[in-house]
Amino acid sequence: MKTLYTAAVDLGATSGRVILGAWSKNKLTLTEAHRFPNAYRELGKHAYWELGTFWHEVRTGLIRAAALLPKGAKLSSVGVDTWGCDHVLLNDEGRLVFPPHAYRDDRTQVGLQALAKNGASRIYAATGIPNVFYNTSLQLAETVASCPAVTDLATRCLFLSDYFNYLLSGKMENEFTVASTSQLIDVHAPCDWSRTALEHFRIPPSWFATPIRAGTKLGPVRGIPELRGAQVIAVPGHDTACAYDAMPAAEDGNDLFLSSGTWSLVGFESATPVLGPEAEKAKVANERTGDGGYRPLTNVAGLFLLEQIMGDFKHRPQTDREWSALIAAAEKLPTSKDSLDLTDRAFMNPDSMKAAIDAQLRKRNLKAPRDLAGYTRLICDSIGRGHANAVQAFERMTGKKFKRILMVGGGSKNRLLCQATADATGLPVLSFSLEGTAVGNLARQLIALKAVPDLKTFRHLLSADLRQKTFSPR
Repeated sequence: MKTLYTAAVDLGATSGRVILGAWSKNKLTLTEAHRFPNAYRELGKHAYWELGTFWHEVRTGLIRAAALLPKGAKLSSVGVDTWGCDHVLLNDEGRLVFPPHAYRDDRTQVGLQALAKNGASRIYAATGIPNVFYNTSLQLAETVASCPAVTDLATRCLFLSDYFNYLLSGKMENEFTVASTSQLIDVHAPCDWSRTALEHFRIPPSWFATPIRAGTKLGPVRGIPELRGAQVIAVPGHDTACAYDAMPAAEDGNDLFLSSGTWSLVGFESATPVLGPEAEKAKVANERTGDGGYRPLTNVAGLFLLEQIMGDFKHRPQTDREWSALIAAAEKLPTSKDSLDLTDRAFMNPDSMKAAIDAQLRKRNLKAPRDLAGYTRLICDSIGRGHANAVQAFERMTGKKFKRILMVGGGSKNRLLCQATADATGLPVLSFSLEGTAVGNLARQLIALKAVPDLKTFRHLLSADLRQKTFSPR
């Protein structure tokens, strides 16, 4: 069979990239066409995304991907994934009618506290999503409360991956996996919105269409001549759902998945949701898979702490070699006796991450590390223990006994974090040399194009040619 070429647009909260995938003889080869930094900007008291800049970078990346094709070859399809919860409000013409806020904006705190006092358990029972500051539900409730006229202006709400699908195809659709991050999907329904949640948060139901499943073809790419003939395919719009799809999980269902990046997403695949008071207290989010099943997971503060603390040091790593040297220096230090409280709100968006960490340590009468290697050790050990807490909670709630942790994402390249996770959990950590999110994105495109029959087959084929390293607990 001839080689099939597809492109994954993978937008993360700190960086974005466009990856060209080549599928031939049951093997997937990746080529990075374009990578760019990503950040929200603060204007006054609020934080916003620069969508015009994103779109420029996405177009640039797709044009570069097309330029990498062999002579005579064409790009078959494009898929887009992003982080969850953030969204845009549009009118019938597709024009933005409200500025796109970033999820780290502090505007939801009033609603967060109000829901905690009244209604959180009812909403959790309806949606399977805990009360967390970044939820779309809280963001939209604040928008409607602070700008009531928006209900007259807006006719559609699209999540960010939906919006880029719209810019590429002209179709306004809500993809199911990214919609399931919102706290607005009915956890008991196969694929529909929760009327209970929409009414509670006073969000117009008309803003949303019935969600579509991953693999839906949205139509040809518009407005980019270099991509003429390529189809826009709705892959799992949530990057974590894509990352999970890429993991070569055992069929017995006893693997725990860990997508490690700015956040650490710890969870597993399940035919049923994990609900109840203990699940709500543990903030278990019952997000959905591309096939419509459940992805019970918990969100642990991740490498955002390490990324942000770099700005507090004059001498910080700039290259892969320098990063490796920093990790090696941190590995030589003793394991941290005490862990950071990763749920501290001060870590959400501080002016100085070092100052925020030092302040927490002072309150607990603990000494701050002496240098960047010390902070790196403390942060990685703390995240590893956060992973362990999540594992223990899932085993307690489900009665399952997990055998392995499959780890992808930027954190899978961090030896210190992988070992800290293995030590804290007592489970082997399999770190994959895998661009997990992009691979999952491409997998769903290949399935939609009928190059691969299903996800089980793709995982089996992928595992045969996958590099991995196992970190055993010490």
